[in-house]
Amino acid sequence: MLEKLADFPELTLVVEELKERFREAIAEVSFEKRELAVKTGPDSLLAVLEYLKTRQGFNALDDMIGLDHPPQPDEDKKRFSVLYQLRKFPGALRIRVAIDVDEGQPVPSITPIYPSANWAERETFDMFGIRFSGHPDLRRIYLPEEFAGHPLRKDFPLEG
Repeated sequence: MLEKLADFPELTLVVEELKERFREAIAEVSFEKRELAVKTGPDSLLAVLEYLKTRQGFNALDDMIGLDHPPQPDEDKKRFSVLYQLRKFPGALRIRVAIDVDEGQPVPSITPIYPSANWAERETFDMFGIRFSGHPDLRRIYLPEEFAGHPLRKDFPLEG
């Protein structure tokens, strides 16, 4: 799928520079539906996002998404994924940065880089139970503090 990337020289340059600068940290790169996707680890997340914002101009956090992958027998996969949708303005270039984390593994807060992540991280914490280390005010955003559980986890009981 990366062959379609050749039609987007600006994104091709981003991929080349990311691979050069973060050789060990970039686990996967793909390009689909005019959007570049990069997978990295939690230890490299802040450095990659800081680079994309300050050096590549991805100055807007469009969205942040949590995903739950419940453990399956004979599968060695991390429980959660956190996706960061970034956009470059002016223009309309998009990039998605993804990380995978185990249950209980904290994710570094990106609020120092993208202040708008404050509420998105609180929502992800509330709905999935993913903790963000260094977050300025990590508490539930929808549910009361005494609520037990996280409703968007696949193992949350359907009756509540």
